[in-house]
Amino acid sequence: MSMQVGLWVAAIIGVAIIAWLAFYAGSLLARLKRQNQRRDEAISQRIERINESIVTIAKAMEQEQCPLSEGCLRIVVLLDHRPDSQQRDFAEDFPAMHDMYERIKHMPTHEARKQFPKKEIRKLDNEREGYEVEMKDIILADIRKLLSDYPL
Repeated sequence: MSMQVGLWVAAIIGVAIIAWLAFYAGSLLARLKRQNQRRDEAISQRIERINESIVTIAKAMEQEQCPLSEGCLRIVVLLDHRPDSQQRDFAEDFPAMHDMYERIKHMPTHEARKQFPKKEIRKLDNEREGYEVEMKDIILADIRKLLSDYPL
């Protein structure tokens, strides 16, 4: 009889352990689901902010409120920061903007401009402005395509 009681006690303890482990596994799965939801929301919000920035810059370029070269620099960088940039070839989708980016990416900006002599900065500005005149129509075509891809 005591052997039977021992088996029952062991069975009850075993069931209790299994129930606790099942509860613990369930709570871990619920926590993982919440973490994944928060991550997905953060990614979604990041993409939305990037897209809003892209559209804002593109509209400013289209309305001549932002220099084409500056807009191209900013938009190309923003496109490269989109999570889908590894799967999508934005250089192929918007070749003029990427061409402008490649032509001027070496030029100093912000604080780096202050390190150059004024004569050198003027030369670089003239070069950049020449690219803007030369490429205006094809960049604006890219901008129109971009705005149709990212309507807000």
